[in-house]
Formats: sequence, C-alpha cells, structure tokens
Amino acid sequence: MNFVLRQLKLREWLDAHKLDALLVTHLPNVRYLCGFTGSAGNLLVTRRASSFFTDGRYTGQARAEVKGTRIVVPKVPTMLGAAAFVGRTDAQTVGVEAEHMTVATRSALRRMLPAGLRLRETQGVVEELRKLKDPDELSLLREAVIAGSKLMKPALNAIRPGASEQAVAAEIEYAARSAGAEAMSFETIVASGVRSALPHGVASRSPIARKGFVVLDFGVILQGYCSDMTRTVHVGKVGSDDRRMYEAVLEAQLAAVAAVAPGVEAGQVDAAARSTLRKAKLDKYFTHSTGHGVGLEIHEKPRIGRGQRDVLLPGMVITIEPGVYVPGRAGVRIEDMVVVTEQGCQVLTPATKDLIEL
Repeated sequence: MNFVLRQLKLREWLDAHKLDALLVTHLPNVRYLCGFTGSAGNLLVTRRASSFFTDGRYTGQARAEVKGTRIVVPKVPTMLGAAAFVGRTDAQTVGVEAEHMTVATRSALRRMLPAGLRLRETQGVVEELRKLKDPDELSLLREAVIAGSKLMKPALNAIRPGASEQAVAAEIEYAARSAGAEAMSFETIVASGVRSALPHGVASRSPIARKGFVVLDFGVILQGYCSDMTRTVHVGKVGSDDRRMYEAVLEAQLAAVAAVAPGVEAGQVDAAARSTLRKAKLDKYFTHSTGHGVGLEIHEKPRIGRGQRDVLLPGMVITIEPGVYVPGRAGVRIEDMVVVTEQGCQVLTPATKDLIEL
C-alpha cells in the first residue's frame, strides 16, 4: 500500500481548503492512511508532515505496521498527546472528522488545544479518497470476494427444513474462519419463508421453512477488506409466482450491472433496477437502495440510490443488490460486487445466479 501517496493526496486537499491540519480519528481512515490495524490511534496530518499517536499497548504493533509517518506513544491519553503536539506546531486551523467524533470528545479536544487555535468540522474527506481503489486494494477485494463466494457450498449443505437459521449461519461462519477469514463483514443474514421478506433478516432461531425462499447474505474480511454477496435459494419446488418474482429481481440486477460504466451517475444505475421492477409491477416492494461502495468498511461511498449524483469512475467497487420484499409472503435479493473499469464494469462475484431448488 502506498501510504505516502495517500497522505500526499490528503495534503493537497488541506491546501485547497485552507486547513493547516486534519486530525483523523476514524480507525478505518487511520488504517487507510498509515496502515495501523489496532483499536486505539489518531493520525495528525499537517501540510508538511504527519504523526501517529497510540498508547503503550500498541507500541510494537505500531512499529510493525505504521508507514509514512512518525510514531508517538505519549504518556498521557492519546487524544491529549495529539492535542499537545498540535499546540507545538504553527497550525492555526485544524479539521476534525465531524461524522466520527462525539460532541463530548470535540468539547474535550477544544479544552486541550491552545485558545487561539480554531477547529473546523469536516465530513467525508478521507472517505472521498477511499472511493477509488488502487491496484493493491483491488487485489485484496478480489480475494475477499472469491473467499466469500466459496461459502455458498457449506451454506447449501446446511439448509434443510427444520434446521434453525442460526445453525445455517454458524456453518457459514465456521467455514469462513476455517478458510482463513479474519471475521465476517457483517452479521450473517439467513432469512427463510416469510422472514425472507425482511431486507435485513439476520439469522434467528426460526426453522428453515419446508417450502419457500431462503435469503443468504454474507461476506468475509481478508486483510481488512470486505466482501458482500447475496443469493436467494428455494426449498422445495418453485411455484409460478415465486419464479416470476425471482426472475424479475434477476432481470433488475442484470439491468443495473449493465448500466455501470465510468461517467454514469449512481442514481442512473439505481433507476435501471427500478425501471425493470416497475415493468413487473414489483417496484413498490423494492425498499432500499441498489447498492453501495465496499472496501475497508462494508458500507462506503458511493451510495447507489435514487437520485444520487455521484459519478462512477474506474476503480470504484460497488454492490448491485436489488430486491423485492412482499410482507407476510416472501422476499428475493441478488447481490454481486462490481468494479468500475475504463470500458464499463467487471462482476467480481463468481457464484451462479441461477435459481437453485433444494
């Protein structure tokens, strides 16, 4: 990872926005800028240099991981150490990550800083840099997607009428850990029967229904990078109404994938999925956005939703995941991860989207 280049791009932003420094406290942003993977650390980036602050628990880990910046292990709390360091620089205006800092923390930081120094709230500064994945990140994301896709086999083997959704999730997560995943990207979703109509139906104690859809939504983390995929399978023979629902969602998903290309607005991709479902008279049951960025966090910019004006660029990695959820009856979602390329896009998720009957 080229941490020096990432920090250079942040300094260019500081110059353009007349900020002397940015105090980075959101840990995924800290990791992106200097490589630290621990649970306590702040990075201060000024126009000339950067300093990483952590506590004594992470001295060795910081020395092994942190790149492109000096490492400071103060004898006082980390935030106080960073504030004291700012006071010794010529910085007059320091940005803070408003979306990731509580009111209490901001107030405490204000008290720590010299009286003449100004704090300015910023939003999404590092997250904007993270939207475009570099070759190292793309390689890790591809690995994570492949590892996640391989979990479909143990998932299908675990699905049987009467088994609990939690038992199916446990088999998926055991297989993920056994294969080397650091963790799951999010709480595994296994939603069977009428619960398949819950868009975020995390695995419960409910048994797998004797007949009907089962929504499987899961992902793994490899070297910090997340994967995300959804497949919907059917227990028992598929009836005509269920098949129609599945085929409509699949058509919408393929239409949205086909719309992904550099220069296209995120909202246009969302519109492609909704337009397809509208023709099938199922659009009112599509209740969330079509997708989101993925990287060090499972939900990143850009958001692929209605009216979103973000322009897609080569190197962005997004999900395409339209769904239909009919309350009290059933739901279907199909999700791939996609990378925007110079020519259009490439689907990263290798798992079949054919309707599987169990």
